[in-house]
Amino acid sequence: MAKKGEARENITLACTVCKEKNYRTEKNKKNTTDRLEIKKYCPKCNQHTMHKEDKK
Repeated sequence: MAKKGEARENITLACTVCKEKNYRTEKNKKNTTDRLEIKKYCPKCNQHTMHKEDKK
Protein backbone atom coordinates (compact mmCIF):
# COMPACT_ATOMS: atom_id res chain seq x y z
CA MET A 1 0.00 0.00 0.00
CA ALA A 2 1.38 3.42 -0.96
CA LYS A 3 2.04 6.12 1.58
CA LYS A 4 -0.33 9.06 1.59
CA GLY A 5 1.00 12.03 -0.37
CA GLU A 6 3.84 10.14 -1.97
CA ALA A 7 2.88 10.92 -5.60
CA ARG A 8 1.00 14.18 -4.96
CA GLU A 9 2.60 17.61 -5.17
CA ASN A 10 1.27 21.02 -4.04
CA ILE A 11 1.14 23.61 -6.83
CA THR A 12 0.12 27.25 -7.27
CA LEU A 13 -1.98 28.44 -10.21
CA ALA A 14 -1.29 31.92 -11.63
CA CYS A 15 -3.45 33.94 -14.02
CA THR A 16 -1.93 34.27 -17.49
CA VAL A 17 -3.32 37.81 -17.97
CA CYS A 18 -2.41 39.63 -14.74
CA LYS A 19 0.11 37.07 -13.29
CA GLU A 20 -1.77 37.04 -9.96
CA LYS A 21 -1.38 33.81 -7.93
CA ASN A 22 -4.99 32.94 -7.10
CA TYR A 23 -5.32 29.21 -6.46
CA ARG A 24 -3.42 26.45 -4.67
CA THR A 25 -4.11 22.81 -5.41
CA GLU A 26 -2.32 19.50 -5.77
CA LYS A 27 -1.64 17.16 -8.65
CA ASN A 28 -0.34 13.66 -9.12
CA LYS A 29 3.18 14.19 -10.48
CA LYS A 30 3.41 10.61 -11.80
CA ASN A 31 0.27 10.85 -13.98
CA THR A 32 0.55 14.54 -14.95
CA THR A 33 4.16 15.34 -15.76
CA ASP A 34 3.57 18.52 -17.79
CA ARG A 35 2.39 21.87 -16.40
CA LEU A 36 -1.27 22.12 -15.47
CA GLU A 37 -3.50 24.64 -17.31
CA ILE A 38 -7.09 25.30 -16.14
CA LYS A 39 -9.62 27.98 -17.03
CA LYS A 40 -10.68 29.55 -13.71
CA TYR A 41 -12.12 32.81 -12.37
CA CYS A 42 -9.64 35.60 -11.62
CA PRO A 43 -10.99 38.14 -9.08
CA LYS A 44 -8.48 40.80 -10.15
CA CYS A 45 -9.40 40.56 -13.87
CA ASN A 46 -13.07 39.98 -12.96
CA GLN A 47 -13.41 37.29 -15.64
CA HIS A 48 -12.58 33.66 -16.42
CA THR A 49 -9.00 33.31 -17.68
CA MET A 50 -6.45 30.55 -18.18
CA HIS A 51 -4.44 29.74 -15.07
CA LYS A 52 -1.09 27.95 -15.43
CA GLU A 53 1.01 26.11 -12.91
CA ASP A 54 3.51 28.52 -11.39
CA LYS A 55 7.19 27.79 -10.81
CA LYS A 56 8.30 27.24 -7.24
